[in-house]
Amino acid sequence: MRKLMIVLGGSLVLAAPLANADILGVGANVSYWDSDFSGDVVNKGSAVDIEDDLNMSSDGNANFTANFEHPIPLLPNVRVNYTDISQSGSGNIGAGGFDVIGANSSVDSELDIEQLDATFYYEVLDNWVNLDLGLTARKFDSELVLRDKRSGQVSNTSVDAVVPMGYAAVRFDLPFSGVSVGGEGNVIAYDGDSLHDFNVYGQYQFAMVQLRAGYRQMAIDYEDDDDQLDVELSGPFASVGVSF
Repeated sequence: MRKLMIVLGGSLVLAAPLANADILGVGANVSYWDSDFSGDVVNKGSAVDIEDDLNMSSDGNANFTANFEHPIPLLPNVRVNYTDISQSGSGNIGAGGFDVIGANSSVDSELDIEQLDATFYYEVLDNWVNLDLGLTARKFDSELVLRDKRSGQVSNTSVDAVVPMGYAAVRFDLPFSGVSVGGEGNVIAYDGDSLHDFNVYGQYQFAMVQLRAGYRQMAIDYEDDDDQLDVELSGPFASVGVSF
């Protein structure tokens, strides 16, 4: 597997004034993401369009996030995020065929993308404007399986990687209301490969409970040897979480 090597601007995070948490803080949330798929998957030079050829429609995906913040200077806070994406469809391969699937074949398909993020970040601002900056290590495993309905022939395309990404999160708290708006994202681009994952949201918090709704977009354009994943997912999400 071809690995991405990049040096990100971590010095910008360390150079900024850091706002440390006064006490230990722990939070977690679960979310439901209703995402649409578009893009292509390439296997040894042959390509298939997951929307037009495979008829993959929107579907719900699960997401889990946990974070740990502390008052120790210079040590970063930690955020862990897990996303499990699974889409299926039934369509037709074009005249060029795909991998071991012959031309003009009817196929059933399933695309799975599993992501695990470990993010290390600093609180740069912590008042009614909240700003976090850091670095994320993302491990993603993706697999597209096609099954020829007539012959039973199976094609398997997989793209796996561990990549570093820049991380930023901003939130604006509206005074005395419990309402806030914000956004967060991860991004990297290097040597023809690129990944980004952004979301914007509105949030309402009462006591320790956080209710959030917004819009998320994720794009992966990554080549792993002879296989390539070039897909985009986007759609609304809703989450519920707690913070201590």
